[in-house]
Amino acid sequence: MKTGGVESATARMRKALHRARTSVRKAGVDYFRGDGSDWLALAVLLAAVPAIAASTIAQPDWCDPSVLVLPIVAGGLLLRPASLLALYAASATALIIEAAVLEPYVGGEDRVTPGTILVVAAVGFFGLVIAQFRSRVGVPWRGGGTMLFDLRERIRVQSKLPTLPRGWHREMSLRPAGGQSFSGDFVVAARTNGGRSLEVVLTDVSGKGMDAASRALLLSGAFGGLLGSLPPHGFLPAANGYLLRQDWDEGFATSIHLVLDLDSGDYELYSAGHPPALQLNAGSGRWDEMAAEGPLLGVYDGATFDPIKGNLRPGDVLMLFTDGLVETSERDIADGIDRLTGEADRYVASGFQGAAWHLIESVAKDVNDDRALLLICRE
Repeated sequence: MKTGGVESATARMRKALHRARTSVRKAGVDYFRGDGSDWLALAVLLAAVPAIAASTIAQPDWCDPSVLVLPIVAGGLLLRPASLLALYAASATALIIEAAVLEPYVGGEDRVTPGTILVVAAVGFFGLVIAQFRSRVGVPWRGGGTMLFDLRERIRVQSKLPTLPRGWHREMSLRPAGGQSFSGDFVVAARTNGGRSLEVVLTDVSGKGMDAASRALLLSGAFGGLLGSLPPHGFLPAANGYLLRQDWDEGFATSIHLVLDLDSGDYELYSAGHPPALQLNAGSGRWDEMAAEGPLLGVYDGATFDPIKGNLRPGDVLMLFTDGLVETSERDIADGIDRLTGEADRYVASGFQGAAWHLIESVAKDVNDDRALLLICRE
């Protein structure tokens, strides 16, 4: 309320309290997001240092001088490098006071020894390295793991195959190298042409595991945006141009693009240096290689990709895979394909239900490479 143009004391107090609440709430949100000040963590850790020092002086048998490493470790995870130096100064002061009060270490047990000083200094050094790394990356320790988990889930959701109409079965299995959570192989898929067509792109980025995962993450988003936005014959040229613009040192990839008419079973396959697809002919029981021609993605500009056409009749199966499934240093791709088709014959009677995961287990379980397998069956 204003009286004669002058704000009352109660109104001013309410405004001040509102500003204070807003500032505290914003600081808390920013802190837990990793965007704000770390003053709260610094204040708590600075208060812990004299408390530990007092406990060490009062009860050295129960509180060893090396306990000072606890706030230092917490500071390495929570604080920025500048704040961490303030904590180190407080810890060093506390260590000097402990050494002076407890007398020289030669006087007996429970003293500040050179070993104690070396342990605290070493922990402090590694804490500073960790803090500088976090500061350079810009990801707080509180959100780093959550961010990686979120990225992994986004890749998994983006790789999920769309639901197909009655009479079709699809499944996919992807196994990263070394049992990691991220892979250089990825799939993007979509129902296009008013839902009458299925487009699937299986890509193998150069490298493996975490080395290729960051590039696979970027490419999966870009390829997902291109898929369905361009006519089928324009997808791989556009993807090739995108890789060339990235100018990566190790920037090539192989890819296979399937365009399947869900009404007739007719399909087109476009390949960019990718292993051939395999089609099971239900009538003959024979696996045929469907090898389209095309260069690697990201090698040279103006590349052209010529499709190969086929048809999936009732009972037929189309299998797409990456080279990690069929090629190793001890086995060439032809032998790997023979082994894969031999194992796949065991699932003909069951209609390939759950076969993708089991095929990777039986054919390339211990291979230290990213492996992906996609099955599309016309029932």
